[in-house]
Amino acid sequence: MNTGITIKTLEEIELIREGGAHMHRILRHLGEMAKKPSTTTGDLEVEAQKLIKECGGRPSFIGYGTEHGAPPFPTALCTSVNDILVHAPALPARTLREGDLIGIDIGMEWPVKELRVKEKRFAHLTRGFYTDTAISVGVGRVSKEAEGLLKVTKKALNIAIKKVKAGVTVGEVSSAIETYAKKQGVGIVRDLVGHGVGYEVHEDPRIPNYLDKRLATVVLKEGMVIAIEPMFTLGDYRVETMKDKWSIRSIDGSLTAHFEHTMAVTVRGADVLT
Repeated sequence: MNTGITIKTLEEIELIREGGAHMHRILRHLGEMAKKPSTTTGDLEVEAQKLIKECGGRPSFIGYGTEHGAPPFPTALCTSVNDILVHAPALPARTLREGDLIGIDIGMEWPVKELRVKEKRFAHLTRGFYTDTAISVGVGRVSKEAEGLLKVTKKALNIAIKKVKAGVTVGEVSSAIETYAKKQGVGIVRDLVGHGVGYEVHEDPRIPNYLDKRLATVVLKEGMVIAIEPMFTLGDYRVETMKDKWSIRSIDGSLTAHFEHTMAVTVRGADVLT
């Protein structure tokens, strides 16, 4: 649900940061699990749900999508393997094999109502706050081409992060990603974009990984919280939705990669919260 562009207070950003720190720790752990062949996406899902519950959070992806006419998303994680770029449910479980690439995307609302009641410092809160983050990792040994795609996609995110600052436009951020990616010869996915986050899983503004003139003049302002997420392929940039109505794969079967961070916009630059 896109709710328009919102500005978060300093207190809200600190709460998003605290939730984001939990998310960073959880995702790093899941990434290490996924590097081992024979791990299943079901193993990752069980671990994710356990750790999210332990830290006082709620998986924000479970049940998502009904307002858009899609079936409710069934899992806490998106576990997207090889040519599947994003939005693949973790169940039914899929076994990871040597040489695979897997993108792990995780979202969380934090703190949940039970924690707000339990801890006095949260007593004044009427809601939790959302963070969104993703990594792609190789399973065991991967090809040089796959390793290169991982490095390029991760570097594109870092380039975008360095560009973010109050007063900068979405177009400037998008152009920085596109310029770098074109030089690397990867496919820049156009149908999926970054977004605002915090009060909801998805908010405005939309942040493409290429220059979209319709969005280019949107100005980033202090207090905005956004999620930037480069998504690239080793071939055609076009993607298609699979029969489960969620998983999105490259149209030509080429390898894909996806990295994402939630960050606050400040006058000094991007304050990465995950």
